[in-house]
This record gives sequence, C-alpha cells and structure tokens, in this order.
Amino acid sequence: QVQLVESGGGLVQAGGSLRLSCAASGRTFSSYSMGWFRQAPGKERDFVSAISRSGGNTYYADSVKGRFTISRDNAKNTVYLQMDSLKPEDTAVYYCAARKGYSTYDSSGYEYWGQGTQVTVSS
Repeated sequence: QVQLVESGGGLVQAGGSLRLSCAASGRTFSSYSMGWFRQAPGKERDFVSAISRSGGNTYYADSVKGRFTISRDNAKNTVYLQMDSLKPEDTAVYYCAARKGYSTYDSSGYEYWGQGTQVTVSS
C-alpha cells in the first residue's frame, strides 16, 4: 500500500511558476514509476508527465513539453513537477500517481493516487 500526499498548488498569474510535490509512503519508492495527471472542470483527466523508477526517463504531454519538468528524489520518496510559463489553460486539479514497474501514459495503469491539488492560473 502506498499513500501519496501532494502539495504546492495555488493561484498564480499567467507566465508564473509553481512547483508541485508528491510525497510517498513506504520504503520501496524506487520500485514505482510515477506520473502526474490533471483534470479541469468538465474535462477528461489528462496525462501530464511521467518518470521512470530511476528517474532516468521522463515523458511529457505535448501541451506542457518545454514548460514543465518532472523529477524525483528516491532518497526522499518524493516526485516533483516544476511548472514554468504557466497558462490559463493549465488550470486544473493535479494528481500524482504511482504504479509498480514501468511508466505509462494510461491513467488506468496506476494503482495509487494522491488527493489532488488545485492549480489556478489567472490571465
């Protein structure tokens, strides 16, 4: 069982930055691939980014590539999402997720989910 606790959401003006954090329980964090997803009101839950178990491979949705950076610190059981050059279209609830093994773009492949943190970008 893995518990994920997110933090770092908030309100920011367009062009600004936020860093989201997701802290995981347990001693086997390095066994999990991690992902970030987001869901805006009335919209589907979308893939944002993912990172492999070692952190050596990262993946991004086209909509955020070049602006967002995912990273992880396995010693701290934490995954991060650095969000730069934020746009109003980035406004959503952001969720982190974990799965044993390889990373995936498919949200259904993730076993554990955080509670979500609200990111609001004003124009």
